[in-house]
Amino acid sequence: MDIQTLLVILIFIAALFYIGRMVYRSVSPKGSGCGSNCKCGVDFSNINPDKK
Repeated sequence: MDIQTLLVILIFIAALFYIGRMVYRSVSPKGSGCGSNCKCGVDFSNINPDKK
């Protein structure tokens, strides 16, 4: 195996790692989502819940 083939394989592996990391970051849950008891910018004070 010559040096050019090794470089192409290494660049291909690095590109796969980069694409996989981008996909993982876009799919994985964010650190401070609204499920973690945060204060969102939504005002719920005017909502009157109907209890039946």
